[in-house]
Amino acid sequence: METLAPLAYLIASICFIMALRGLSGPETARQGLTYGISGMVIAIVTTLLLPSVTSYGLIILGILIGGGIGTTIAKKIEMTSLPQLVAAFHSLVGLAAVFVAAAAFHDPVAFHIGSPGAIKIASLIEMSLGVAIGAITFTGSVIAWGKLQGVIPGKPIVFSGQHAFNALLGVAMLLLIILLCITQSIIYFWLIVAVALALGVLMIIPIGGADMPVIVSMLNSYSGWAAAGIGFTLHNNLLIITGALVGASGAILSYIMCKGMNRSFISVILGGFGGEQSSGGAQDDLGDRSANLGSAEDAAYILKNASSVVIVPGYGMAVAQAQHALREMADMLQAAGVNVRYAIHPVAGRMPGHMNVLLAEANVPYDDVLELEDINRDFSQTDVVYVIGANDITNPSAKNDSTSPIYGMPILDVENAKTVLFVKRSLGSGYAGIDNPLFYTDNTMMLLGDAKKMTEDILKSLEH
Repeated sequence: METLAPLAYLIASICFIMALRGLSGPETARQGLTYGISGMVIAIVTTLLLPSVTSYGLIILGILIGGGIGTTIAKKIEMTSLPQLVAAFHSLVGLAAVFVAAAAFHDPVAFHIGSPGAIKIASLIEMSLGVAIGAITFTGSVIAWGKLQGVIPGKPIVFSGQHAFNALLGVAMLLLIILLCITQSIIYFWLIVAVALALGVLMIIPIGGADMPVIVSMLNSYSGWAAAGIGFTLHNNLLIITGALVGASGAILSYIMCKGMNRSFISVILGGFGGEQSSGGAQDDLGDRSANLGSAEDAAYILKNASSVVIVPGYGMAVAQAQHALREMADMLQAAGVNVRYAIHPVAGRMPGHMNVLLAEANVPYDDVLELEDINRDFSQTDVVYVIGANDITNPSAKNDSTSPIYGMPILDVENAKTVLFVKRSLGSGYAGIDNPLFYTDNTMMLLGDAKKMTEDILKSLEH
């Protein structure tokens, strides 16, 4: 089996590449998942059949425990909690990298990288980078989970000289890696872990809620590079390839997300964004303006008499699980001759692709779902925009208020439509913590209430 293992790992790697290709589009996502599952099965079976694996007791026990926990979570997890789940999974990948690196450092003979005190320099460098990135990924992902779950405040947590202190920790970690390679002292190894754990926390706490989708994709990239680094330590080509695929795809996704939020890619990688911006801005300029409140009956009348409607979903739709009612409403309007489309912002929801997944769950046709750059020019010719549970991605402050935390972020230009129907629980601020001036414009009607119930009430009014 040892001679066939490289071939089997190569096949598994090809499956993973095909999985990424399939997951790049909704039409081929299921096929991509099939490739991914097949590749992982091949990888696991091949590893278990290697001659070096002689004891299966703990391995089987670990698979049963991990598989049981994973199955339970998969059955119970709500769609609204997927971002937290992804962040938690990233933390486990980082922690696994730390554990493997620690095991390799304490017993280098078992990993064929030398002997205690005489570990190969190349292996030490690979191990140090793997454990550093893994530790940063672990604590960074835990903080991201806390912010998404609401355990930690979503607003940026900052202190004076924060970026300079982070830079100092980064330099200290590099010096510790050099000292570890020179002395091979266990003290320096665990100091690297401690500094990296602290750096992971300090890099994520200054990130505001509006930037969380970028953080999720960035941590995804980090977890891949941590796995690749440990792959070098283990001399496992499959782990190197898989880690590199995850790291590279996560980096590309982060770049796409940065473009969608007008953020600097380099500052995202270093964790140096989001915290230095003011949390004030738009809410200070609203004055005594009042919102135009409406009912489901009012919205139904407006929608029924429209010739074109664009639906903009957001996290509120996910919380209310309103996607199925929304699909029914869209079907009824289309049956009446109304041109209905959906507009997706790159950072709608709390993770990349969040809204696409929810709409696909409701069997919304892929051709009806358009990205920001494809739909923005059409808002000025649109009769009605139905914003359901979104906020920051439609906030004009991103264009008009230089003091706003979201200033410079491309938004969906829904204010250009003839009428904006805005479904929201209240007139409160969005996840970024700022008010939305769009609530108070003359062409906006606020429909306050639960997104699902409001959409169902509109549907009933349309039926009558």
